[in-house]
Amino acid sequence: MSFQRAGFFRRLAAMVYDALVATAVGMLSGLIFQVVMLILFQNKLLDSHDFADYMDYFQSSESLQIMANAWVALWVAGFFLWFWKHGGQTLGMRAWRLKIYNLKDEKNISYARLALRLVTAFLGLGTLLVLIDVKNRQSLQDRIAQTEVLYLSKEENDHKSW
Repeated sequence: MSFQRAGFFRRLAAMVYDALVATAVGMLSGLIFQVVMLILFQNKLLDSHDFADYMDYFQSSESLQIMANAWVALWVAGFFLWFWKHGGQTLGMRAWRLKIYNLKDEKNISYARLALRLVTAFLGLGTLLVLIDVKNRQSLQDRIAQTEVLYLSKEENDHKSW
């Protein structure tokens, strides 16, 4: 396999694509959370603290807002981790023919290292390092997680592995 590491603008295009998908995942998971909480509220399974309206109750409850944000964050993180673990590509990476490979060994990348990669990406800001490191084309998250993002040929980007 002799693919070259992906450049900044190809990575950026994949990140924009993935941001749209991740936003949809976040919105759907947030909707599910709110519907479940609304059903619990309406059926008086939640202590309403004398609130008649669910949104008033939600906006007054800091702990419920933290739970909702954590729920959405888990689903969005799960989107990236699942796709990276199962095929090395998110939907945006697939569209732009990018794939994560393991520099440590030839085995699959562990969820722990993928989570480390996700956290150290700093919402994509770690990818700016690719602009500075023109020779190696490695982002901050790739350096820390010992991975690399390669630009695949059309044949190697075959969808049969999904």
